[in-house]
Amino acid sequence: MSQKKIVVLGAGESGTGAAILAKDKGMHVFLSDYGTVAPRYAAMLDAEGIEWEQGTHTMQRILDADEIVKSPGIADTTPVMKAVRERGIHVVSEIEFAGRFFPEGTRTVCITGSNGKTTTTMLTRHILHHAGIDASLAGNIGRSLALQVAREPHAVYVIELSSFQLDNMYDFRADTAVIMNITPDHLDRYDYKMENYVDAKLRIVRNMRPSDTFIHWADDPVVMARDLRALTPAADRLFAITSRPGLAACFAGGSLMLDGSPLMPEAELSLPGEHNRLNSMAAALAAESMGAAREAIAEALATFAPVEHRLEPAGTVDGVRWINDSKATNVNSCFYALGAMTTPTVLILGGKDKGNDYSEILPLVRDKVKAIVAMGLHNEKIVDYFSPYVPVVSTASLADAVAACRSLAVAGDTVLLSPCCASFDLFTSYEDRGHRFKNAVKNL
Repeated sequence: MSQKKIVVLGAGESGTGAAILAKDKGMHVFLSDYGTVAPRYAAMLDAEGIEWEQGTHTMQRILDADEIVKSPGIADTTPVMKAVRERGIHVVSEIEFAGRFFPEGTRTVCITGSNGKTTTTMLTRHILHHAGIDASLAGNIGRSLALQVAREPHAVYVIELSSFQLDNMYDFRADTAVIMNITPDHLDRYDYKMENYVDAKLRIVRNMRPSDTFIHWADDPVVMARDLRALTPAADRLFAITSRPGLAACFAGGSLMLDGSPLMPEAELSLPGEHNRLNSMAAALAAESMGAAREAIAEALATFAPVEHRLEPAGTVDGVRWINDSKATNVNSCFYALGAMTTPTVLILGGKDKGNDYSEILPLVRDKVKAIVAMGLHNEKIVDYFSPYVPVVSTASLADAVAACRSLAVAGDTVLLSPCCASFDLFTSYEDRGHRFKNAVKNL
């Protein structure tokens, strides 16, 4: 029997992990990255003796693959993927590939959503760890799932999944699937059609069994509009802020309730804001589905540290609070951030627009925002949309944006970086944007 030929496209965390797992399973592996491979991953590939290239795609070798493991960041519209599709080569995500090699008994909590998925993923893992369950982070955060399966397997994986990862998942099955919400995002990757993006998100419940658990927000109009029984036989566990029949989690009488019984006082939750109440309920239900005791769940919800770049205090300068919400790469996420503001706000927007509809945040902008600072290479859409309602200053660098905010904000105000956009025009990632923002505030 000939050796299976695997080509991995993209040498980031997921691609490098997939290449190492494929090598460990006796496959012939070639990794190709059209960009520059980070030194850390280059060293890992060299140490494993895996063939790789950067700055180009050797199409003859790529199109000779039996199967391709694709980085979620590579769009289907790229020349390499068009050629792969024309050749008819099967393409999978790192998550799909890794799931084939789970040791017996491995369980997964898979979490997606336009907003809240990172906090919920980290919170779920924190609860499981506190409950004494061997759980590890994977997917969009944490270390490569494939690398962990290859070298350091765990009993439970808590996996944050983007729509891009779900696009190339077929046989993978989640034991517990969580959908936080679905609002417009990444529409540039889905032909600007909301239904295509929704279909991608709902792939998270593929292959689930009646004994599995599907956790979702009862007030999400997009998810609730679908025929969920036709999608999956998994047991529904619904959560919502306001108590009503049929909910597995809600708030009532000042307490977080699970199945009608108080779990803990709302005031003891470590994360503030309505969006974090939703995150806390979803994480509690997910952790319970993996066997966490309710006492441990309550203790963990009271001790969790906030997520970096999500409504993260960056400092106070001359009485002005600066908040880093760089992870708000879509409009709905900014909506929740503005909802948490209690003082006059100077809002920093801008970056790579993904087909944003700003009407969702306009009422909050008119109510809470004293000025907008647009920070990006193409600010025309932001300036045109918001100028009739609030003052808008256009800037093309972080330094200029911070300077503009400093001149606009007075003691008692808040400067909020909640950009609504991807970071790739001026920064390498939302983390890079957030770190540089925090450093700029520190330097003030």
